[in-house]
Amino acid sequence: MARNVDVWKSVDKFTIFLYVVLVFFGWVSIYAASYDYDQASIFDFAERSGKQLVWIALSFVLASVIMLVDSRMFETYAYLIYIAFILLLVFTLIVADEVKGSRSWLTITSSIRLQPAEFAKFATALAVAKMFNGYNFKFTDAPGFFKVVGLVILPMLLIVMQKETGSALVYLSFVLMMYREGMTGLVLFGGICAIVYFILGIKFSTDMWMGAPLGESIVLMLICVVLVGIIYFFANNRLVARNLSLFYVGVAAVVAILIKCGVAVPMLYVLLGVIALSVLYLLAIYFSHFSSKILVAVAVTIVSVVFLFSCNFVFNKLQPHQRTRIEVLLGMKEDLRDAGYNVNQSKIAIGSGGFWGKGFLNGTQTKLKYVPEQDTDFIFCTIGEEEGFWGSCLVLVLFTMLILRIMTIAERQPRPFGRVYAYSVLGIFFFHLFINVGMVIGLCPVIGIPLPFFSYGGSSLWGFTILLFILLRIDASRSEHF
Repeated sequence: MARNVDVWKSVDKFTIFLYVVLVFFGWVSIYAASYDYDQASIFDFAERSGKQLVWIALSFVLASVIMLVDSRMFETYAYLIYIAFILLLVFTLIVADEVKGSRSWLTITSSIRLQPAEFAKFATALAVAKMFNGYNFKFTDAPGFFKVVGLVILPMLLIVMQKETGSALVYLSFVLMMYREGMTGLVLFGGICAIVYFILGIKFSTDMWMGAPLGESIVLMLICVVLVGIIYFFANNRLVARNLSLFYVGVAAVVAILIKCGVAVPMLYVLLGVIALSVLYLLAIYFSHFSSKILVAVAVTIVSVVFLFSCNFVFNKLQPHQRTRIEVLLGMKEDLRDAGYNVNQSKIAIGSGGFWGKGFLNGTQTKLKYVPEQDTDFIFCTIGEEEGFWGSCLVLVLFTMLILRIMTIAERQPRPFGRVYAYSVLGIFFFHLFINVGMVIGLCPVIGIPLPFFSYGGSSLWGFTILLFILLRIDASRSEHF
């Protein structure tokens, strides 16, 4: 009993305060988003606000139970918890009924359904943290790196198979933790390049320039620029970077002269030839000096070219509604009645709120149900319409405070297990916040992920509660490990 009392004394109370405030605001927002003029009370258990109150009460109970568990149990049974949820994801894939195109919900009763993908996040975070805490584990070595990536990729693939792309993409948030633990920044840079290549390659894929798709031509030229940057900054070889730059300038001058003379230049083949010659030049340098960084530059260039030409293939393999959402986001088409309807109505709702908002329960866009999923994935538009700019900023400030607090907790952990788990939690919260808000205001594609503590649903609320309170329990016992 004394041990439990000590836990409650050492727990981070400010984080619990932020949790309670966010959950309360989320509950009120769900009431506002789902309110109709026949609803008598926020406590009406026949309505979503009343049902969410039940989930909130159970979440408080769950949080209390987690705080009473010995923190060493999370590390001891981390792999078993991970395996159990992997099996549950497989089971869900087999037996779950299709709901809105996905097979990710387990039906408990006629009115209660749970989504195991929401709980697999904390299981993955625990397993990764345990691996980092293993004896003689080195993440910067290739075996260690691929083991961690494997732990993250497995549930991600299973969730993709359930056709829950949004939930699967959340696992990309573990990159933040990996970067903190020593992963080279080249990986993050590569991820940013991949996004830029994909956007440019798809957006301008239908435009032609000198007999080649404009998008592919732009990206191939960018790959040349990136290659020079990698050689100059990463490989720290200014001579090779200068030689490549002069080669590219010379080729550009020759092409410009040929075009001026009226010669048809097959630009796509010219660019591919330039990149091929660059790779051969770098390979010659590698075999003469055996510089591993030069080899990395070669690998990045080859992977970039392969990625570019696989973009259209992957894009065409997406579901029609997913392709349309991306096309609408990139401005390739305007579809205000179908794929672009949600975002358009959401932006109208937020814009109509102005600075001070229309007032609690006075939103017209939301009360007239113009915004689909306005109490789940698009609940932020309810806040923007009724509470205005200041209310939206207040919510974002509260989330920022929570994320910064989690970072503080992470940095004071005496062991890799606590630190890695904390940064995994931080990454998950940040990803959900950034993508959900970006989705609602039209900056990100609509991939259907909830806003933590705000979106209606027990699985989401429980998942985030478990994530956060396991961290608080580990943090509360940090002094035991000194």
